[in-house]
Amino acid sequence: MLSERLLIGVVVKPQGIAGQVKIKPETDDPDRFLSLQTVLVQTSEQQPAKSMPIEQISVREGFVYAILNGSTSRNVAEAQRGWLLSVPRAEAVALPPDHHFIADLIGCRVVDTQGNALGVLTEVLQPGANDVYVIDRQPGRMMIPALKIAIPTVDVAKGIIVVNEALLDEVAVIED
Repeated sequence: MLSERLLIGVVVKPQGIAGQVKIKPETDDPDRFLSLQTVLVQTSEQQPAKSMPIEQISVREGFVYAILNGSTSRNVAEAQRGWLLSVPRAEAVALPPDHHFIADLIGCRVVDTQGNALGVLTEVLQPGANDVYVIDRQPGRMMIPALKIAIPTVDVAKGIIVVNEALLDEVAVIED
């Protein structure tokens, strides 16, 4: 099932003394923060999300700097450390065809072209040229580059990723 909201950042630490925080973006486009007026905030994964204002936003060297919920002091900003920032799915950026949010991929069942179960996608690594899907299986795990030739079908609505088993010997790293 697709999440109602998408994680876009995590508060790393206070920045300065005026209540600003440094945010590690969990998005390919940190500039997407510049158009936001509010974000959904969770103080932990177990807590419900609350809408809060975000202002004085800037992006520098891959990080986002902002004031959350009208913070005016370093002490208030310090209390925001670790907060999870998200947006409702309806406000998410539009993705090009054959692109998916990582949050939607995590937990998908992975099968071969014959329908045989290979495992569950648990992580997406982003080392450089292309993403790498990490699949937990019995025993061990498998890593496959996210290439169309190796992964011909991704259906996040059904929670299924199809892998071309004929290429596994060439492209997969299998840990037992």
